[in-house]
Amino acid sequence: MGEPTRRYNVGYFVGSLSSTSINRVLSRALLRLAPPDLEFTEIPIGNLPLYSQDYDTDYPPEARELKEAIARSDAVLFVTPEFNRSIPGALKNAIDWASRPWGQNSFHHIPAGVIGASIGAIGTAVAQQSLRAVLSFCNARQMTSPEAYIRYSPELFRDDGEVTDESTAGFLKDYMEEFRDHVVRVLTVLPRP
Repeated sequence: MGEPTRRYNVGYFVGSLSSTSINRVLSRALLRLAPPDLEFTEIPIGNLPLYSQDYDTDYPPEARELKEAIARSDAVLFVTPEFNRSIPGALKNAIDWASRPWGQNSFHHIPAGVIGASIGAIGTAVAQQSLRAVLSFCNARQMTSPEAYIRYSPELFRDDGEVTDESTAGFLKDYMEEFRDHVVRVLTVLPRP
C-alpha cells in the first residue's frame, strides 16, 4: 500500500466585505473545482479594527485570530475585487495586521495565489498587480503564472459556485491545479513551521 496523499490546508481571503460579492461567488467556484487534496478555510477580515502600530505590543483578539489562522495554513489564496484601481481597504488592513509586528510577518515564505473577478473587461488586473507588490514586500512565494483576471457575469456563475460555462470551468480548474502544484513545490523547498 502506498502512503496516503498529503492534504494541504489553504486559508483563503475574500477581499470584498459585501454580502453580494461576486468574488465570494468566485471563491465558491474555485473551491468546487480545486483538487481534492486541498482543504479550504476562509480567513475572515471584516471584524478587524484599523491597524495601528500602537497595537504592536498587545494585539487585539481579532488580529491574533487572523495570524493564528494563517499559521495553521500551508498556503493562502487571495480572491479580490478591484476598488479604484487597487485592492479594497479591508484586505490591505488585514495584510497590514498579518505582516506586523515587525519581525513577525505571517506571510514570510508562504505559498500564495492571487485571483479576482470584475464585471469590467480587465477583470481586476490592476488590483492584482497592486496586491502582488504588497505580497512581494511581505516575502510571500507567489504563483506568477497562470494569471487569472476573471470577467464575471451571472450567466457564467451561479451563487453556489457552479460554473455554467465549460471553458471558464476548465480554466479555473486548471488554475487551481497549477496552484496546488505551486504549493507543493514551495513547501518542498520551504516547509512551513
